[in-house]
Amino acid sequence: MTYCVALKLNAGMVFASDSRTNAGIDQISSFRKMRSFVREGERAIVILSSGNLSITQNAVNQLEQHGRHHDRRNLWNADSMFEVAQLLGEALREVREQDGVYLKQSNVDSGANFIVGGQVQGEQMRLFLVYAEGNFIEASDEAPFFQIGETKYGKPIIDRVIKPDTPLNDAVKCVLVSFDSTMRSNLSVGLPIDLACYNQSGFRLDLQQHITEDDPYFSQISRRWSEGLRGVFASLPDPDWLTDIDTGRQPPCG
Repeated sequence: MTYCVALKLNAGMVFASDSRTNAGIDQISSFRKMRSFVREGERAIVILSSGNLSITQNAVNQLEQHGRHHDRRNLWNADSMFEVAQLLGEALREVREQDGVYLKQSNVDSGANFIVGGQVQGEQMRLFLVYAEGNFIEASDEAPFFQIGETKYGKPIIDRVIKPDTPLNDAVKCVLVSFDSTMRSNLSVGLPIDLACYNQSGFRLDLQQHITEDDPYFSQISRRWSEGLRGVFASLPDPDWLTDIDTGRQPPCG
């Protein structure tokens, strides 16, 4: 399992992915699930992946390989991020068609998903979720983020905090809290975390951070978020329509 999230905001974009890969409870390893393709001043593209590791790696490698052939459509000459998402979907379908039947014979799931986002000169930032079948959808102002992998534990904080006008600094904090919540509830998601930030029309990645277990900022975020939650919980009023469990006293009848 894995967890990846990407946000498209007015100020820019935030991408993050964990690095844990499981092949059973006694076989846990780390593989990076974020790939970036940047040509400063022209385009900046980030791809996040979840699902079958061989499928996702081969699909991205195929996309990269095609980029070396200038006589064909590729991610370096695509006119839009929509076209980049098409290319990624086509590569995913091709790899699944080649390998899927053999994986199925061994009862191995060939499912895979991607998030791809960034900006190509001549258009605004765009963010897409690419499904295992190769089709995709685009983020909007009403839904400015995508998650793939183990999404349910980290979604509530993003739903409550993230809006199109959220500043990038706040967005980064929110994403890290989302990862901390996910890792506390699911051991198949874990450090290191790869984090990248993109500023509107910058055509370069302004921040790339590899967050490990000894990262002091992430440790601080995790500790203070837990303390804050406990403090807010303790300050919540007791329900006056329930029996006082500690004393057995019945609430007054109204």
